[in-house]
Formats: sequence, C-alpha cells, structure tokens
Amino acid sequence: MQPIIDADTHISESPEMWAMFDKEMYGRRPVLLSLPDDTLYGNWNKTWLIDGNIFPKPAGKGGFRLITPSASKVQFNRKDLSVACRDMTDIPSRLADMDRLGIASQVVYPTLFLVYLPDDPEFDVALSRAYNRFIAQACAQSNGRIHWVAIPPLRDIAESVKELQWAKQNGAVGVFFRGMEGNYTLDNPRFHPVYQAASDLDLPVCVHTGSSTPAISEMFDLERNRQWSHSAFPPLHAFRDLVLNQIPDMFPKLRFGFLEASASWIPFLIHKLKRDNTKRWKSSWKSPRDLFEDCRFYVACEADEDLNYLIEYAGADHLISGSDYGHNDPAEQAQLVKQMQSREDVSPSLIEKILCDNPKQFYQI
Repeated sequence: MQPIIDADTHISESPEMWAMFDKEMYGRRPVLLSLPDDTLYGNWNKTWLIDGNIFPKPAGKGGFRLITPSASKVQFNRKDLSVACRDMTDIPSRLADMDRLGIASQVVYPTLFLVYLPDDPEFDVALSRAYNRFIAQACAQSNGRIHWVAIPPLRDIAESVKELQWAKQNGAVGVFFRGMEGNYTLDNPRFHPVYQAASDLDLPVCVHTGSSTPAISEMFDLERNRQWSHSAFPPLHAFRDLVLNQIPDMFPKLRFGFLEASASWIPFLIHKLKRDNTKRWKSSWKSPRDLFEDCRFYVACEADEDLNYLIEYAGADHLISGSDYGHNDPAEQAQLVKQMQSREDVSPSLIEKILCDNPKQFYQI
C-alpha cells in the first residue's frame, strides 16, 4: 500500500502558542484559568480565559467540551496520548506515535477554534496569526510528515487573504472553515475573496465540525443534547448551501472537503437536493457521482460506515478518512488503519484510495 495519510488530526492549543501573540495584542492573549474541583465543571478544572469568557464551557446551555487546555485534570491524566504529542511541543514523539499507528502523514486541525471566539476583528487576526505561526514552526520539524490547515481571521476578509498567502508560503495545505461562520452561511458573498485566494493558492476549503454560531449553540444543553446539533450538523448545511447557490461554479478550480461529520448523510442530502431543487440540479449530473466530480467535493468517512453504498453516491475518488488523533471523544478512530484494512467487505483498492490516493489529491501532498 502507498503511504497512508490521516486526513483529520488535531492539536491542543497551549500557552506556548499564545506566547507568539502580536506584541500590540499580547495583553489580551488567552490565559489559563484554574477552577476548584468541586464546581459543576468537575474535572474540567482548567480553561482558557479569553476576553472575559471561558473556553471551553464544559456544562450547561451553550456548553461545549474541548481537549484544550491539556492542563485540565480530565485531559492531563489521559493514558492514551502524552500532553506533548497533543500540544505538538514534542514532534519526535508524535512522529513515533504515527509510526506505531501505521501513518505516514497527518493533516492537523485546530481544537479551540472549533468554537466561536470573540467578535473583535483585530483580536481575531491576533489569534489566527499566533496559531498559524506556531503550527507552521511545529510542522516544519516533522521532515514533511505533518501538514497543517490554516485559520483565516474571517471577521476581517482582507487580513484573511493576506494570512492565506503567508500560510501557503509556510507549508499550509488547506483553509479551515466551520459549516457556518457566526451569522453567515458558507454561500455568503462575503467569503468570495477568501475562496478566490484559496483557489489561486491551490488550497482546498476544509469544512470541519464546530460550534460556530452562538445563537444556535445557546439553544442546546450539553448534558441533554450533546454537541451534535450545533457542531456536527453545520457541515451538512454547508454542503447543501454550496451546491444550491452554485459556489463551486464560481470557483471552478477550488476543492471542498467536509471533515468529521461522517459520510452516511450523503444519500439523504442528495435525495433532498434532487427532489426539492430540481431547477438547481444540473442536467449534466446523470448520477450523484457527477455532482461530486463537478463540485470537487471530498467527504471524510468513518471506518465502520457502509463504504460500498457510499461510493454509489460519492464515487470511489471522493472519500477520505481521518482518525481525529488527539481528541478522545466518540469521533476518534484511534485504530483507523487497522480497522479499515481488516474490513473483508470492502476491496483493498477502495481502502487504498480512501487512505492514500484521495487525501493526497485533496490536500495536494
């Protein structure tokens, strides 16, 4: 088999990252806040204090749980993966872990940025710059094995374009989006300059799960509802919006990926798109596979999904897979390679496409 690419892994943001904050904004950098163990947050006893709010908010309405900061008791005491691997402060250890798991390359996504951070555009720029510079330096130590997806400060579109240009020059292989960005869906024209820049730089738009719309997040109670509605659902909404509003046609070289939302929703959304929006369904799309080819869509599947059924819709060239390495929630597939290669109902050639060929084509690595 060709070298295996883990298409979706994560970093836990650390104090070392925020040490790279712009000098003018350094006083507003995220700082660690310690909590007593006997609050409603329990073992989630460390959090980031950012502009007067805590991240994560691990209980209650509008709650969300993250693996950052690693100093939190519930994360610090994990046995599966060292803090240095999660924080990417010890790249040789992370590479050794990749070797153990049979992974040749990883593509890294953020953790803290999965949720909506403060609105201030200037602060958004400072956060994004610190993240991008830290991870670029960390990945540069990996001998080309660990790749990163850039965070654009989307509250400032002009600065987002500048940041993508810097990121491409420093090794980025994609552009991070959530399925909704604040009060905007991804078909909104405000994002067109970012899409054009990504296209010009040959960087795919990577739509990852994330709680990015506070008005929606506040509707749900973490203990009762978990995070599906305000985190896992938005990439599906983005898929539909991009197709309906013909965004891929406006940027005919731009690739789009949908990460960590599984892939079994594809048949349902295709059915709804075709049935409810016949005028938007192109006559040239003789099958759903034609849509994926025409729109240059890639979707991250999971190792236990019905892959033979899914390729009837997406085609064999448009499924990728990621382990969610670094996280320790139900989305994690710690033994991704072993699980995929042990499947007797799926051809070895399809497994190789999903683990090797397709992510290589999507990220151009």
